[in-house]
Amino acid sequence: MKKISIVIPAHNEEGNVALVHQKIKEVFDGLEHYRFEIIFVNDGSRDNTQQKLEELSEQFEEVKFIEFSRNFGHQPAVKAGMDNASGNAVISMDGDLQHPPELIPEMIKKWEEGYDIVFTIRKYPKEISVFKRKTSDFFYKILSGLSDVDLTKGGGSDFRLMDAGAVEVMRNLNEDDLFLRGLTSWMGFKQTGISFIANERLSGKSSYNLKKMVTFAFTGITAFSVKPLYIAAYLGFLFSGLSVIGYATYVIHSFIARTEISGWASLIMTIVFFGGLQLIILGIIGMYLGKIFKQVKHRPNYIIKNKNF
Repeated sequence: MKKISIVIPAHNEEGNVALVHQKIKEVFDGLEHYRFEIIFVNDGSRDNTQQKLEELSEQFEEVKFIEFSRNFGHQPAVKAGMDNASGNAVISMDGDLQHPPELIPEMIKKWEEGYDIVFTIRKYPKEISVFKRKTSDFFYKILSGLSDVDLTKGGGSDFRLMDAGAVEVMRNLNEDDLFLRGLTSWMGFKQTGISFIANERLSGKSSYNLKKMVTFAFTGITAFSVKPLYIAAYLGFLFSGLSVIGYATYVIHSFIARTEISGWASLIMTIVFFGGLQLIILGIIGMYLGKIFKQVKHRPNYIIKNKNF
């Protein structure tokens, strides 16, 4: 029997972990030739998630848990689960049931057809606002345009199946700022996608606020491309050229017309504008320098406090 490892990051998911396990177990009860393990990664939860996981692991041998020493983030949690998985294939999914376990048999079928990576393309139900759908599509469009990896629209979900061979490659990657969605696309292998409609969150609140989403976007862009640096350079040349042309024209006109060159408002506005532009460019350079600074220290992506296997 082939073994499937299910990796589920859990941050304050005490109300979800038992039901997620139940749903997955029901799915595998209908799959005769497969056995499974569920690796819950407790990413510094502040509620009773760890207690619930320990209770589940005592009742069901397929339930494994990894407890972090603190909150390291969603991507390191997925990576930790992959690093410790022993299945012939590994499926990563969220623990709030927005990723439907009922899709697992179809993912396994695609894997058996020869695909090394089966990613999912997230679709939103009609109840979700148009603004949410448009901003999500816009995010992946910008991300694909600015980075050197092609993220299928909506295919940035962390709900995916990876063959053990692809997982081994992922284990050996030495990335500090993890962006697994981009790494999966960058790795290559034979890939295919499956569409699914995202469910409503079962219980609790999502910890992904606007700040984290913006940070995540910058991480994705700077992890796979130096295009922002080129854009900064192009902007510098563009505005330098425009300023030379514009001010040279103004000075020549003033000299010929014998008008006085004055105007503190326009001068201050110009200084503020170009000063802001310089700060933006320095900020872009600073992000890349910061990534180098963190990478050369070779700190681990996560620290395991406890695990039951």
